Amino acid sequence: MRQIKVAICGYGNLGKGVEKALSNPANQDMDLVAIFTRRDPLTISTASGVKVISIDKIEDYIDKIDVVILCGGSAKDLPEQGPEIACMFNTVDSFDTHAKIPEYFAMMDKASSYADTVSIISVGWDPGMFSIARLYAEAILPTGNNCTFWGPGISQGHSDAIRKIDGVKDAKQYTIPNESAIEEVRAGRNPELTTREKHWRNCFVVPEEGADLDRIEKEIKEMPNYFADYDTAVRFISEAELKKKHSAMPHGGFVIRSGNTGDNKQIIEYSLKLKSNPEFTGSILVAYARAAFYLSNNRHYGAKTVFDVPPSLLTAEPTAELIKRLL
Repeated sequence: MRQIKVAICGYGNLGKGVEKALSNPANQDMDLVAIFTRRDPLTISTASGVKVISIDKIEDYIDKIDVVILCGGSAKDLPEQGPEIACMFNTVDSFDTHAKIPEYFAMMDKASSYADTVSIISVGWDPGMFSIARLYAEAILPTGNNCTFWGPGISQGHSDAIRKIDGVKDAKQYTIPNESAIEEVRAGRNPELTTREKHWRNCFVVPEEGADLDRIEKEIKEMPNYFADYDTAVRFISEAELKKKHSAMPHGGFVIRSGNTGDNKQIIEYSLKLKSNPEFTGSILVAYARAAFYLSNNRHYGAKTVFDVPPSLLTAEPTAELIKRLL
């Protein structure tokens, strides 16, 4: 079978993570042919040496690309770019504003169903891998409760949302889980926890010169779907300090389900400990780009989620080998 021709749209941390994943020998069935950007392409140097092209010229590549991996932010980029690009190409993205996923799914389904393309949305580790873990756990232990904890680590989506605020030059946001709440859930006590009781958020912000710091802090703490429901600390620091102390991109978390089978208490736990959030998310996106190609070849058009994709489509390895090696 010929190589799957892939493009990246957006060359920030996540786009670079996708580029690195595509260079893995295990993904040699895929060929990175272009990176699209809103910036001046001449200002961008890529690790792979692949050509960088203005997003204004993306239409010129219809029939030359099998799947576009969308690496923009969920706050503003994907709601605009996603439907537009899904009208031309198969797409995969990591839209992660949980409360707005049904709305975003409807937009992408309308665009891709009309264009006979496939758009797999909200592909990452949460939403994504954690979503699958929650579904499996609920199906296996229907009597019980799910609890998801994130962190400690840097959230790409939340950091991007802060950077979109007027007067912010750069920012990193750490999600910190409440350890006592985790232990309560692991013990099977099924506590009723509010959003605020499960996590808090720590924001390190580099302001533009002369920016209104009080306004920025207020906008962060009152931002719906991101910070309004959490105890949030905002700390203004220099660009040098951000680069020195907050340049890594760790993250992780837990999905824990406590349930009963008859008189017996059962616990299911799925966890991730990531040194590089964007590289890990990029690896997931690449696996689902392969699935998008296969689904498109079989005319399964429209928007999909991780719930709709058979695991065997994520790998280039033949199903017979998967059965022999992993089953």
